[in-house]
This record gives sequence, C-alpha cells and structure tokens, in this order.
Amino acid sequence: MIVGEGVVRGVSSVPTRRGFLGMAGAAGAVLLASCSSGGGAGSGTPVRGGTLRAAFPGAGAKETMDPHAQRAFVDIARHKAIFDKLVDFDETLRPVPRLAERWETGDDATVWRFHLRSATFHDGHALDADDVLYSLGRILDPKAVDRRARISLSDIDLKRSRAASGRLVELRLTRPNAELPSLLAMTGTAIVRRGYTDPSKPVGTGPFRFTSFTAGRSFAAVRFDDHWEGAPHLDELRILSAETEARANAVRAGEIEYAHEMSATFARVAGRSRDVRIVATPRSGALGIAMKTDRPPFDDPDAALAVKLLADRERLVEVIIGGRGAVGNDMYGLGYNFYPRDVPQRGRDVAQARALLRKTGLLNKEVTFYTSTVADGFVDTANMFAEQAGEAGLRVKIVNGPPETYYTDQLNTGMLGNHRCGAMPIPTYISDRLLTDSKQNASAWKHEDFDDAFKRAQSTVDEAERGRLYGGLQKRVHDDGGLLIWGVPDWLNAVSSRLHGVEPAPPNSVNWARFDRVWLA
Repeated sequence: MIVGEGVVRGVSSVPTRRGFLGMAGAAGAVLLASCSSGGGAGSGTPVRGGTLRAAFPGAGAKETMDPHAQRAFVDIARHKAIFDKLVDFDETLRPVPRLAERWETGDDATVWRFHLRSATFHDGHALDADDVLYSLGRILDPKAVDRRARISLSDIDLKRSRAASGRLVELRLTRPNAELPSLLAMTGTAIVRRGYTDPSKPVGTGPFRFTSFTAGRSFAAVRFDDHWEGAPHLDELRILSAETEARANAVRAGEIEYAHEMSATFARVAGRSRDVRIVATPRSGALGIAMKTDRPPFDDPDAALAVKLLADRERLVEVIIGGRGAVGNDMYGLGYNFYPRDVPQRGRDVAQARALLRKTGLLNKEVTFYTSTVADGFVDTANMFAEQAGEAGLRVKIVNGPPETYYTDQLNTGMLGNHRCGAMPIPTYISDRLLTDSKQNASAWKHEDFDDAFKRAQSTVDEAERGRLYGGLQKRVHDDGGLLIWGVPDWLNAVSSRLHGVEPAPPNSVNWARFDRVWLA
C-alpha cells in the first residue's frame, strides 16, 4: 500500500494588557515601519518582509521549546515554526506528506517504509534516516515521562527499525497498526537533529530559525531561506503569550496582527470592524465535561448518564460559545472520518436524570467541579452546569485551580472537570484520551477490554471494517463513558487587515498557524 490549550489575570508570568504592550514594544517600531512596505491591504500578491506578532493564550512557566513535550497551542505554534514532522493532517484530518514524501506498508501493516524528502536543518546538516530514528528514540525514551507521543507510538520497535538508506527509514512495529501515519502526524512528533539534547537551543528543518524564547512571554525567529518548501514571506516571527483581554485589545489597536482562540463575543464585536477580521473554522474540536469513571460516584455508568441527561446542551452552546458551533453527542469527532452517525442525539431529560440520581444515591449529594481560567468559557461552563444540575437535584461545588498546571492537575483532582481538545482524527483522540495508559485520560476511562478492542481496530487494514470497529468503541463511550461532550465549536482567530494569507484550518492541521505562508501589506 503506497500513500503519498487563556490564563488568569494577575499571574505575573503571563502578560496583562499593560505587560503585553511593554513586552512587545521593543519590536513595535520595526514592525510598524515594515508593515507599510509593499502592496495595499487588498493585495493578493505576497509581499516579502516585515515582522509578524502573533498572540496566543499562555501557559506561564510550563511553556517549553522541547517539541516532544509540548502541551499548549502556544508551544505547538512555536515548534511548528522551527521544526517539521514526517506527516501532518490536512483539513479533513487525513495524513499528508511533510518530511516524508511518501510511505508504504505491506498487507499486515507491521513494516512501514518512509521516503524522506531533501531537507536541511538550520545548521546546514542534511536530514537523513538517522535523524528520524534518533527523534523516535527520544520520544520513546521510557525515562522521559513528558514525551507527548510516547504511548501512541509505543508500537514502534526501534531495535528492529533501521535506516535502509540515507533518505529511507524502515519502521518495524510490534503489532499491526494501520494508523501509523496518523500517529506520526499528532502533536509531539517533530523531527529533531540527531544529538539534540538542549531544548533551549532548538535546531530544526522548519521555515524559521530560532533566535530567542522566554517562557510565559515571548518567542522570536527569523526566516530560514533554505526551507524545503520555500522561504517564508516574513523576515521575522514573534509569538507572544497573552491573556484574552490583552489579545483582544492588542489586535484591535494594531499592536499585533494575529490573535489566536478568540471568544464568540469578541467575534461579534470584531465583525463590525474594518481593521480586524475573524477567520472561523467550523467543527474544530470538542467542549465538554469529564467525569472520573475509576472512582465513586461515576464508576457507576448510571451516575454518569444522569449527568449527561441533565445538561442543557443547546443553552451551553448558545451562551458559552455564542452559538458559534454545533451541539455535541458525548462522542468526539462530529463530522470527522469514522464518526458513527447513526447514534441518536442525546437530549436533556431532567426527570430521568433525577431518577438515576436517586437510584445511584446521588440525589441532593455534592460533587466537586474542578475548573480554571486556563481557557475562555471554562469557569462559565462550570457555573452554568451547576445551575442545570441543581434543577435535577445534584449539588455542584466549584473549585478553581491554577491555569499553569490545570490540565495536569485535573487528571487527579475533582469528580468533574472541563474537557476540551482541538481537531484530531478519532483514532488519535481515543489513543490520546481514552486508553488505560493515555497521558490525557481526564475521564479516567480504564478498561482492558476497550484497550484490546482499540488495538484490534488499529490493526485492521481494511478501512471500512476499521471504521466499523471504531464506531463500536465510540458508541460504548457514548453509553457508558465519563464524557459529556456538549459542544463542537467553531475555531475563531482574529487577524489584522494588514495580514494576508491566513485561511480557515482546524487546530493541529498542516495549515493551522502556517506563518510561513502569510504576509504583511
């Protein structure tokens, strides 16, 4: 077969509006001068030059330049500028070539051969198969617990894999896996130069060369003229960490050109402006509530079902994301490949929810909802859900946690918590979030028979049969799991009228955060 994560105000490491302006000011004079060079605002012809400032929700001191330990979108955007992956996702979330020009496997999907394109690292070293093997070894290092893709790529048998030639790498697996190209496209899979050990000195094959980084604040890089896909139009890229209000004010004032992950409220206001436009990508991820299913009370599927039935999904979509999205049905991946479309939409049923609460002993009992300001809408979701739960006789105590460590803390804190993820293929989501040893298993869904069934699905080369098996897994999570997926949001980014070339793209796909393709005019 041949195939061609907003931050709380007042946290010192994350800029408020005043801190943001002070931080960005050093680059401001250069940018404002360079923006006026070249064509007018409506020009469709790329213009070379200038410095782009892009602002993302920050993660404070937890931000990193290690591309194998990335967590937040701000990290992923920075790494994307410096590094490339073998494979990435297109807008339909199917794998497409990047550093690998093409790949092939046999009928049992246990041996894969990836043909590398001609590419050069920023220090002049030519990409070869040994760099790929070194990168995979670094990702799979059992002592490196922060490696994002370590579990999902654990089927790769590095001892039996080899460099078949300088630009041909042969990967052997411990079991059949028809999803390997998609797994190599997920986050945390960048190719680094062999010998790479110091994240503070990143050298990659990406479109920009690293110049500086301060966790929780800023990153700077300059154009790499020898990039295999062609040099970027920009001279320089600056990616900044900033809270929601600072991003909104800065893009309106022309102090930045790109503001990532904006609210529906901001989108309504910006829609009336000639200086800012909203780039919206429909159905780009999921919003929900995760229940811990490995402990009482949600180790009882009836208790989890009660929570799912008492949620007013339509109201949550209307208020939390301003109607910019679709209602969810407790399964990830609405509209994506392998999504089981024959499962009836779950609605609100307060009477049945109350009966299940009584049956499971939860009626008039209290559960904790662990939330944070780490992302827009999290705290509002917790409060609105608490009101809805109260109508069915479930008391919800809201506990706020620090944004810098929320996604890690929530794995063990609270009975309920906010759940959010960007766009990814359904098999990747299951691998990342729903297996016993998944590092982001916020619902603590731990069932060996589910893990085994997922492995069988992954091993199935026939795509139609593989889809049927994935659908069965999704239905089981819908019926018995600890995920209340209430919304499928549009992804909203704001761009200045001076910035061109930004197109709608799901987060974590190849054309998301493609700052090598944009230009200032």
